[in-house]
Amino acid sequence: MKRMSFPGVLMIAIAVLTLGAASALAQHGRGQGAGRMYDPATETTIKGTVEEVKQIPGQRGGPGGTHLTLKTDKETLEVHLGPTAFLEKEKFTFAKGDQIEVTGSKVKIGAADALLAREVKKGDKTLTLRNAQGIPAWSGGRRG
Repeated sequence: MKRMSFPGVLMIAIAVLTLGAASALAQHGRGQGAGRMYDPATETTIKGTVEEVKQIPGQRGGPGGTHLTLKTDKETLEVHLGPTAFLEKEKFTFAKGDQIEVTGSKVKIGAADALLAREVKKGDKTLTLRNAQGIPAWSGGRRG
């Protein structure tokens, strides 16, 4: 049996990795982050009580985000707000027990329902996270 040289093995490894990456992109869609999933046609407004505030670490060196677990009279739903740094810059905080109203796009993330927030009202304050088309306020007019 003939033994392969190091460059030959390296070329095969590169080819396998390239095909695997292409397959993964084809299955999941390039750039399918939450910002690209916002659909104005599924927009809804819900009221509820914050049960939990979660700081989600960033992926691939990106910024971390803030999610809320919101209990309404009908369901408990994960609300994706946006980058934690954006909320801090806007001086908007959330805590367990807060009564809020959220307008956003209801989507499936994995098998679970989630709400990508466009606007959140807490008391007499309003936090605008996205425009009517779903473009994030922190993105400089770009989706994502």
